[in-house]
Amino acid sequence: MSMIIDGTNGLTFNDSSTQASAGKVLQVVNATYATSITRSSSTFADTGLTASITPKFATSKILVFVNMCGCGKRTNNTSLGLKLVRNSTDILKIDENGGYTDNTNRIEIGSISATYLDSPATTSSTTYKVQFASNGNNALVQINDYYNSDGNTTSTITLMEIAA
Repeated sequence: MSMIIDGTNGLTFNDSSTQASAGKVLQVVNATYATSITRSSSTFADTGLTASITPKFATSKILVFVNMCGCGKRTNNTSLGLKLVRNSTDILKIDENGGYTDNTNRIEIGSISATYLDSPATTSSTTYKVQFASNGNNALVQINDYYNSDGNTTSTITLMEIAA
């Protein structure tokens, strides 16, 4: 089988298929979410921060950067739980006990960030999202809100397809 080696495009085979050079960033997707939200249930729910990417190759890795802003707990003995989900599959527990203090004081955590290298093994559209819960199941936790702020903060998610 013949092929063309190109430092920019990677390998091109005689059947016109291509394979990118390993380590090359193929595409970047970014999304933001700035709505202040709260939750008092221990059942995880979407935060509203979501982004989708369609990998060019099934062998690609997806590097996920998440920055959740304005995180905290408002009442009772609870803590903030955060997780990263690919489509409907949990792939990373970001934080299990954010802001836990064993008292009823309001706690402003600030930002909680995570980085994860995923191998979705697909060329279909893939959605990544962050979900949250109140671990105490009885008190409010928050995202995108600061106690003495003039407005809401903005959480971000960035997806980078990396050729493998």
